[in-house]
Amino acid sequence: MIRKRMACGLGVLLGAGLAAGPAGALEGDAARGKEAAATCVACHQADGSGRNAPGGESWPRLAGLSAEYLAKQLRDFRQGRRQNATMEPFANMLDDRQVADVAAYYSQLPATEGGGGDVGEPLRARGEQLARRGDWDAYIVSCQSCHGPRNQGASGTFPGIAGQHAAYIRNQLQAWKDGERDNDPQDLMGAIARRMSDEDIRAVAAWLAGQPPADE
Repeated sequence: MIRKRMACGLGVLLGAGLAAGPAGALEGDAARGKEAAATCVACHQADGSGRNAPGGESWPRLAGLSAEYLAKQLRDFRQGRRQNATMEPFANMLDDRQVADVAAYYSQLPATEGGGGDVGEPLRARGEQLARRGDWDAYIVSCQSCHGPRNQGASGTFPGIAGQHAAYIRNQLQAWKDGERDNDPQDLMGAIARRMSDEDIRAVAAWLAGQPPADE
């Protein structure tokens, strides 16, 4: 009965999240976005692959992510709903049109592979369990319940996390767990992250990093 209530509750939350779109969202132009993204290259690389830096700040892969999701994150940085000392000034350099253009540009780049997925079998197995099946005993819903069957993204609300850098996934889960990030719909990510141990976070981040970011 508890599991049924959790599944039903998740369905309601997902339905609300998927139904809600950005009102009056601009359609971006990838060619213009390439020019506007010139300042992004230093951290996110020319191909949008980002950087896996386990000992420091890791920059996410942007290539192949949903334009709607990318635009929302840039708007959240501009409006203070998501905070990062490096990203905020760059996001504030962009107007609404440029936000849409940059998002369009990165969304059409080929998705690249993530780093940090090379871990031992016990950790990999735990990460796969959490990503694909969850852990109902700990009330942890699987990643693919929101992020799609292969965790490659579902609509513009839930980004593709397969093939994302392990250090970045780990840092973001920790930020949700610690209350340092809260721009997810209806606290979905925060609620899940708070139920995860540090080892759970490390495991699922590593497993997701080793998965293909897009269907071949």
